[in-house]
Amino acid sequence: MEVYLLRHGIAEEGGSTKPDAERALTAEGKRKLRHILRLSSDAQVEPGLILSSPLRRALETAEIARNVLKCKHAVSRSKALAPGGSVEQVWDEIRAHKDLPSVLLVGHNPQFAELAAYLLGAREVRVDFKKGAILRVDFESFGPRPHGMLRWYLTGKLATNAD
Repeated sequence: MEVYLLRHGIAEEGGSTKPDAERALTAEGKRKLRHILRLSSDAQVEPGLILSSPLRRALETAEIARNVLKCKHAVSRSKALAPGGSVEQVWDEIRAHKDLPSVLLVGHNPQFAELAAYLLGAREVRVDFKKGAILRVDFESFGPRPHGMLRWYLTGKLATNAD
């Protein structure tokens, strides 16, 4: 199975007037996401399922991914991907869909930085997971602890420099 981690794009600043869960993507965040996702599409990223944090900026990111990557299924919300969710809960969610060839997860830091290392079976590894970045990890088995293989990691800055 191919597992893709996509961190949400650049969002509005938080503040006292807007709850964190309601922060939307900025125009720049949407533009950069579309660019990185078009490159991902060129690399044959075709998720069978998109699971997203229920926060607005993640759901907006997931919908952009669904459109650009031409995913036929609606985005599914996952509490495991909300801030405060554990990497173990996310692994259980991945395992529940192990019959699919690929799944794309949309979420937040610090969870995604920790999740990337956890999925590779190396919790001590530090990953600088940028906004709008996408990472692919492949799995051949689905035991109680993940042992994936990192295939690639693409950040917005690398995507921009590729043009």
